Amino acid sequence: MKLAINGEQKLRTVPFPAYNTIDKQEEEAVLRVLRSGKLSTYIGSWHKDFYGGSEVKALEEEWADFFNVKHAISVNSATSGLYAAIGAIGIEPGDEVIVTPYTMSASATAILLYGGIPVFADVEAEYFCIDPKSIEKLITPKTKAIMAVDLFGQTCDFEELRQIAKKHNLKIIEDAAQAPYGKLGTEFTGTLGDIGVFSLNYHKHIHCGEGGIVVTNDDELAFKIQLIRNHGETVLDAKGYKDKKDLHNMLGFNFRMTEIEAAISRVQLKKLKNLVLERIENVKYLETKLKNLPCLNIPSVRKNSQHVYYVHPLLFNQKNTSLHRNKFIDAVKAELPSTLMREDSPVLLSYGYVKPLYLQPIYQQRVCFGAYPFNLTNRVYKKGDCPTCEDLHFNTLISHEFMRPSMQHKDLDDVVKAFEKVWENKDELI
Repeated sequence: MKLAINGEQKLRTVPFPAYNTIDKQEEEAVLRVLRSGKLSTYIGSWHKDFYGGSEVKALEEEWADFFNVKHAISVNSATSGLYAAIGAIGIEPGDEVIVTPYTMSASATAILLYGGIPVFADVEAEYFCIDPKSIEKLITPKTKAIMAVDLFGQTCDFEELRQIAKKHNLKIIEDAAQAPYGKLGTEFTGTLGDIGVFSLNYHKHIHCGEGGIVVTNDDELAFKIQLIRNHGETVLDAKGYKDKKDLHNMLGFNFRMTEIEAAISRVQLKKLKNLVLERIENVKYLETKLKNLPCLNIPSVRKNSQHVYYVHPLLFNQKNTSLHRNKFIDAVKAELPSTLMREDSPVLLSYGYVKPLYLQPIYQQRVCFGAYPFNLTNRVYKKGDCPTCEDLHFNTLISHEFMRPSMQHKDLDDVVKAFEKVWENKDELI
């Protein structure tokens, strides 16, 4: 016996380095805000501070300039940003929004919040994003929008998505939480739809703890997002409101970002490009080492795009072994240590991603706000709805976070050795 999963010594016991991009610059930014005494200046009524304080406004200007968009609106999370985006495009009870099932739950629950019906389209086998070919078959007279998620840092096929949206008069919301600084041609990921949403959650490329940014080039959509962010119903009769007849989804929330979060985000934004380029370099190094393992296939990157690797996906090649992916990955994980600052988390290597959303109880039982809004549709959700997604999740997809910028080549070499060791000794697992 040689494998750690069978009780032998791990290949590596020293924890992997922490991914921590916070340093003196963020500390100084936080102190600047603390010393000002203004941790937030939002007012939930018509006033110049309806739009937030100086740090919030500066972040929004800098984000808009960086990503070359007309409007950037800060929020307290990307989830809040998705909720605001769905509200801004006017989704009403019974409207359908087509979304990928392979995404964080908020991409779909944002639809449910407004009484909309999530309709799940399958994903691309090679790129893992929503498949335009699957979308076409799902469009009905009730379809109002597409929620496109740039999964793992890979940009969706927006050339096809835009054509579909134009043909059927649909809005596109782009969930770019995992893909800041991704590109399709010369355009930034997150700016490719009608509304884009970025995440500043603690385990994203850059972060302020919790936070998000919504971007759009549409003046009216931007204004509606700002209303939804900050108790918009309180200002509908204010002088500054442009169209009192349009009251759709103007029941507002408190989705406001604090001045401290904004100050940290401004510093983090300046680091984004270099942090992304480090991820790309680490992936290239890993793929050079892993590509010859018979049990692995390296997924492609979409033509004319820049993948930014929120995680690094791999595919298990079932043709070359009778061993199931899960057993193989469990053995690789047993050879590797935890990561500093995430010691209580499992080894940062997984099979699959999230279970396809339509298999969750909320969709299987068609229960949300009681029976609402599922009582507005005859649509049912069942296993087999998205076969490509299910095959990826249950059989072939592997994902890991070892390409983070804190990882050095010597750390990556240990990851490679763990894969090689398990493959060489796979007979112990069969």
